[in-house]
Amino acid sequence: MSRRRAAPKANVAPVAGRGGQNVMPHHNLAGMLLALTALACFATLDTTTKYITLSVPLLLALWFRYAFQAVATTVVMLPQRGRALLHTERLFLQCLRGALLFVTSLFTFLSVKYMPVGEFTAIAMITPLVVTLLAATLLGERVSRLRWGLVGGGFAGTLFIIRPGGDLFGWITLLPLVQVAAYSAFQILTSRLVKTEDAVTMHFYTGWVGTLLASLALPFVWTLPQTAGQWAGLLLMGAMGAIGHFLLILAYRRTAAATLTPLLYAQIAFAMLGGWLVFSHVPDGWALLGMTMIAFCGAASAWLAVRESRLQLEPMEV
Repeated sequence: MSRRRAAPKANVAPVAGRGGQNVMPHHNLAGMLLALTALACFATLDTTTKYITLSVPLLLALWFRYAFQAVATTVVMLPQRGRALLHTERLFLQCLRGALLFVTSLFTFLSVKYMPVGEFTAIAMITPLVVTLLAATLLGERVSRLRWGLVGGGFAGTLFIIRPGGDLFGWITLLPLVQVAAYSAFQILTSRLVKTEDAVTMHFYTGWVGTLLASLALPFVWTLPQTAGQWAGLLLMGAMGAIGHFLLILAYRRTAAATLTPLLYAQIAFAMLGGWLVFSHVPDGWALLGMTMIAFCGAASAWLAVRESRLQLEPMEV
């Protein structure tokens, strides 16, 4: 029986990944698919949150979401890591980081309860632009004029969504803005901790700090869900949060952050789809324009940041 001749392998150059490691193109594709699936999970989490908080106390839903993540992380990682999972040299900063994410989650839940999921997601996506602003003003990092222009464009897009006379103009618009402020501080602190702390340990402390803070309000809001739909919604929230974060970790292990960051704005599209399927909501023309501006400016700013960092690393010609 004759054997088929093997096809010659294509000469494919590896792509530089995080930390200088080589990332093959098929790893890039796998990482991108994992990231997009994670974003779909996060959009499902937000849509389910909006639906479930119509009949379940918001703080109870928030506690369940954090408890699910904390228990799942502990059950999966503690047998593998042992006591090393708990080791940290920055316990106070770990707790502060967890508290900031808890505030972020609280205002995320409040935002999606009172406003459409797509519009909230778009406003939340100005966080990287705010981080750019904070890095320039507080940390003294150099930011090019073009990136400043993109920051301004992203903020202009936000104004189109929460414009005076629009459906969202009023006190409700403060909710996602507080969320953005808290999450920006969380990102700045994360960029400091990640230099010395293990990512899984950070994830562990984040889950348990959020669970403990949510537990403080639990005696005042505790009530057993009354229907199978409520139980299903709470379980879906916990699962989507835990699975989404896990898939995102896997994505960043396989693919460079430079490749994945612009893809994160696809969550706006997933959120709009969820809002349409579940609540029959379609953003108006001005809101769509603002959402498009935020997605474009955010993705372009991420691409410019990567390009500038690569230029700085390139050896100078002599």
